[in-house]
Amino acid sequence: MKYGQWLEEWLSTTVKPLKKLRTYQKYNYIATRLLMPELGEYEIKSLTSSVLQNFVGKLSQKYAANTVNGIITVLKSSLQRAEIMGLVQRQYSDSVQYPKHEEKPIECFTLTEQRQIEQYVIESQKPKLYGILICLYMGLRVGELIALEWGDIDIRKSLMTISKTCHDSWEEGKYKKIVDAPKTRTSRRVIPIPKTVLPYIKEMKSQSKSTYVISGKDGKDISIRSYQRTFELVLRRLEIPHKGFHSLRHTFATRAIECGMDVKTLSEILGHNNPTITLKRYVHSLMEHKCAMMNKLGKNLQ
Repeated sequence: MKYGQWLEEWLSTTVKPLKKLRTYQKYNYIATRLLMPELGEYEIKSLTSSVLQNFVGKLSQKYAANTVNGIITVLKSSLQRAEIMGLVQRQYSDSVQYPKHEEKPIECFTLTEQRQIEQYVIESQKPKLYGILICLYMGLRVGELIALEWGDIDIRKSLMTISKTCHDSWEEGKYKKIVDAPKTRTSRRVIPIPKTVLPYIKEMKSQSKSTYVISGKDGKDISIRSYQRTFELVLRRLEIPHKGFHSLRHTFATRAIECGMDVKTLSEILGHNNPTITLKRYVHSLMEHKCAMMNKLGKNLQ
C-alpha cells in the first residue's frame, strides 16, 4: 500500500473518530498538505530511516522547529499505527532525529505597559474590552476567555469555572468559533475572582445580550481572531510594541511570582499539569523588577 492511501484511511478510521475535532483538523492539514505531496507515492515498506530523515531535513530548511516537530508527530503516529495493523513488519520513524529547538523567550508586558493597557480598557467603558482585564488578573488563555459563559461565573461566591475552550474554524470565508473540551484534564479548574476585577464582570453581565461573557455587537458570537485584532488595535493606539494576546497570560504569571504567589497555587490557576512546567516557564523576572530587588539589597550598605 502507498503511504498516501494509508494516510487517508488512518485519518478516517483512527484520527477522526478518536481525536478532538481540532486535533483531527490539524492532522488532516499536515497529512494532506505536507506529507502526501512528498511521501504519498512511496510504498509504506520503502519509508526507510534515510528517506524519512531526508524528508525532515528538507522540512527544517522551510519551517521552524516547532512546526517540523508537529509534522514528525503525525508521521510517527501514522506509521506506528501501520505497524500495529500489520502493513509493515517494522517502521523507522523512531530513528528520525528532531531538529534543534530553541525555547522562545517569554514575552510579557512591563508594569508601565500593563498600567497603560488597564487605564485604556477602563476608560473605554466597553465591556468587550474588559476581557483583557480578566486575562491580566486571572491568567486565562484566549480560547478559554472566548468560550466562557455566564453560567461559568458565580458572582456571589466570586468564582469562575473553566470547563471548556474554543478555536477558530475557517468556514464560508470567515472565522467561526468552535467550542471544545479543555486542552488537558488540569485545564478544568475553578479560579477565585479578584475583588478588583469583580465590579467589571458585574458591569459586563448587566450589559450582556449573550450567554457568552465576551460577545460582539448585539450579542453576536465573536471569533478568537477578531478579539486578537481588537487587542492589537489597543496596543497600536497606546504605541506599545506588539506582543501576542498570550502575553497577557505570561504577564499575569510574572506578576503573580513577583508578588510572592507560591508556584503550586500559580500552577493550579494556570491549569498546568504540574508545578514543574510553571517553574520552567515562568520563574524569571523583568529587568525593572531585578533593578528594584538589587536596589533593595543595596540598602544594606547604608
